[in-house]
Amino acid sequence: MSQAAVPTILSRPSVNALSAPSVARLLERSAEWNLACSEGPLGVRVIDAGIDALGSVAAGVAITGICMGGLGEVRLRHGGDSEQWPTWIDVHSAQPVLACLASQYAGWSLSASKEETGGKKFFALGSGPARALAGREPLFEELGYRDQPGAACLVLEVDRPPPEVVIRKVLRDCGLEPHQLTVILTPTTSLAGTTQVVGRVLEVALHKAHVLGFALHDIVGGSASAPLPPPGADGGEAMGRTNDAILYGGRVQLTVNTDDDKARALANDLPSMRSPDYGRPFADIFREVEYDFYKIDPNLFAPAEVWVSNLASGRTWHAGALNMPLLRGQWLQEA
Repeated sequence: MSQAAVPTILSRPSVNALSAPSVARLLERSAEWNLACSEGPLGVRVIDAGIDALGSVAAGVAITGICMGGLGEVRLRHGGDSEQWPTWIDVHSAQPVLACLASQYAGWSLSASKEETGGKKFFALGSGPARALAGREPLFEELGYRDQPGAACLVLEVDRPPPEVVIRKVLRDCGLEPHQLTVILTPTTSLAGTTQVVGRVLEVALHKAHVLGFALHDIVGGSASAPLPPPGADGGEAMGRTNDAILYGGRVQLTVNTDDDKARALANDLPSMRSPDYGRPFADIFREVEYDFYKIDPNLFAPAEVWVSNLASGRTWHAGALNMPLLRGQWLQEA
């Protein structure tokens, strides 16, 4: 199928409209889920899910669903003894390309200089359905998708609220009035932040498939799971734990509609073990490259275990494996 066929995704529903009920539920249960809701710069709604508020895993599950534009099913699961970790997060989508790449992917670069903020410079990668309004990333041209203006939600993985200059940019690029925008703040060191990052396990697989050049319109379904660690004590440890959960504990099944050679190649090339950096904790790798993501082999950013099922033939291919001993060695202190 040619690239010209991709814009049929335009007929699909609004990720912002579909996620709006989950945003409303987050507000309704804010006290139960230890969230703090307030009026931010210019009058936008801000939900603190882990900076000054404690937040919760339950909030993180809900935020994961919001990030997926209402097109994903997200739940917690208690793992049995054979899975070697007590709590797992499961995600599924019948529209994985739209849910993961047009909404959940943290691809919108938002920054402000010290001069613009009147203090510290600010940088964040925006994720969630508001991205599909702004369409600032080249990826949206490839997907052939833009959402229609209306109430919208943006998720920022940050440890402080965004300054007014960043909020102005978001409103301008999305074509929104302040009362239409909700911004959710989820530092990785929080319960909600850790949960929503590990909940990106399917999105990581979709992004790796895109990097490999696989035709995105041939991916028609996806399910994934990953173990959920407690948050790290600081930003570096938290980032290491959430990445390790996917790189060494992520399991993904993609349903595709293509020829068998392409399906087999995707299964073979997708797992994180195809990277020469595989086998060491992410925090150690990150430290060695002086905290520069662009120096890390991009093939590492992938789930540990992959199953690819081809609708065209009924065949399934499997590659990779979970590495629970590495995770337990990082996360578990024996009694």
